[in-house]
Amino acid sequence: MEKTVDISVDFAGIRLANPVFTASGTCGYADELADFMDVNCLGGFITKSITLKPREGNATPRIVETDSGMLNAIGLANIGLDKFIEEKLPILEKMTAAVFVNVAGQTIDEYVAVAQRLSSEKAIAGFELNISCPNVKKGGISFGTEPEQVKEITSAVKEAVGQKVLMVKLSPTVTDISVIARAAVEAGADALSLVNTFTAMVVDIETRKPVLANRTGGLSGPAIKPIAVHLVNKVYNEVAKSRGIPVLGVGGIRTASDAIEFIIAGASAVGIGTANFIEPGCTAKIVEDIKKYCDRKEIANIKELTGSLL
Repeated sequence: MEKTVDISVDFAGIRLANPVFTASGTCGYADELADFMDVNCLGGFITKSITLKPREGNATPRIVETDSGMLNAIGLANIGLDKFIEEKLPILEKMTAAVFVNVAGQTIDEYVAVAQRLSSEKAIAGFELNISCPNVKKGGISFGTEPEQVKEITSAVKEAVGQKVLMVKLSPTVTDISVIARAAVEAGADALSLVNTFTAMVVDIETRKPVLANRTGGLSGPAIKPIAVHLVNKVYNEVAKSRGIPVLGVGGIRTASDAIEFIIAGASAVGIGTANFIEPGCTAKIVEDIKKYCDRKEIANIKELTGSLL
């Protein structure tokens, strides 16, 4: 009799069919991927950032390819809360994958307003609190570098979302990421997402100017993967494991092998970002290849892998 492999995951009380999410900002609002794959084959889907009012984002050029990755300085461009509810929620309501909405703002009140308005929507399983975007002048990363400020914004948004799951996205650009993770958990975070992009620059040597209009952007892709794996392992060991807090590992994942690295390091689930721009259907393949790995290694339940680093 053939053994069945269980790759479902309990993520802060939400049952995911598998541990694979899309990372916020890389797949829009779900309908953008429809031509390439069945989004419902995923465990979860994270929307791009939603703000109270529409945002045009930064000036162009705002994306540039670099060695082993890319820089983006989109600046949280999005359609705003009202249009999101009107145009995108009906699409998300049809999805079977768990939907998380990435929430951003320039003030704590703005974060709270977005979360509160969406907290009663059945289509939404949870929220990802974006306090670590490096590409906005106000808000963004400034909320995610000081423990007291992390506590204040996490506590306020957790109260606003009620029974929904709140996941806090952490910046790697801090002295000790575990200090920030601990502050978020103590303030009510149900899960942690790490890491966001690293602030970086590409220079045009002909003009001697930065390629991006914003000067700097967020570095993502394979270049950051080993650092992200290390930080996931650090937060898992120092904060998440003892408290039973699930970690979403993000940063340069292209294959099932990459995803499994994060899981062994301590992630309960993984987010696929930059790879979607190269191969829009890659997440579906990663799900299948995780199953094959577990089958080959005779792992009956993927939970056995989480934090199994020797």
